[in-house]
Amino acid sequence: MSIPTEGYALTAAVSPRVHVIESVDSTNAKLLHDVEGDPDAHPHLSLLVTRDQRAGRGRLDRTWVTPPGSAVAVSTVLRVGAVAVHDRGWIPLVAGAAMVDAVAAQLPGHAVALKWPNDVLVDGRKICGILAEVLPADPHTVILGAGVNTAMAEADLPVPTATSFAVAGVDVDEDRLLSDYVGGLRDLIAALAVGGGDAVAATVAERCGTLGAQVSVSLPDDTTLIGGAVRLDPDGRLVVATGDGVESIVGAGDVVHVR
Repeated sequence: MSIPTEGYALTAAVSPRVHVIESVDSTNAKLLHDVEGDPDAHPHLSLLVTRDQRAGRGRLDRTWVTPPGSAVAVSTVLRVGAVAVHDRGWIPLVAGAAMVDAVAAQLPGHAVALKWPNDVLVDGRKICGILAEVLPADPHTVILGAGVNTAMAEADLPVPTATSFAVAGVDVDEDRLLSDYVGGLRDLIAALAVGGGDAVAATVAERCGTLGAQVSVSLPDDTTLIGGAVRLDPDGRLVVATGDGVESIVGAGDVVHVR
């Protein structure tokens, strides 16, 4: 069931379409379906928003459930035909950078950072995860999902390494949060389209708390890479120095900040 969008006036000023629904299994899955069914009704930066996502999806097909009203889930349509294919690996990273700024704007005094490639941390604990999926019928359309823990109490956090605005003692303004996020995302995707990875690399690196950290990376082949995260390569991949001058490039993997 759709519900009124009056509570998202700031967001509606940035997005051409804000569809708010009472509950859904997965905002990404629904938006993928909706865009395939009616692409013309879903221009660039169209949003699907809910406070009750029943079967959210993350990287590696992980699922999670949050108590209704404790988190906001938003999926965004990105029309990325103007972004070079070799630059599209930056899309989850610029989304993370945009969310870092949106979260930090309402959490002064807290350390807000991007954990490569697509988690947002507050004081080292995860407040938001991001998932990018390409529309099967159109490789130039990306559905970008984000889930932000808003009113979730400490007792409801799924793992000890998670957090929320409520845990930080803040009653978040969701409209401002989404407006700031989508506005930042709009600007960074435009910069990526015009200037490629070089145009966004510094912005991402400045917000990436993984850089400079000792990390343990679980790779898709079930091996583990341990070393220092030293930089991002031109495609947005993580460069890890493992000692003796050896550097490894990580395109996908689960990263844990060791210290």
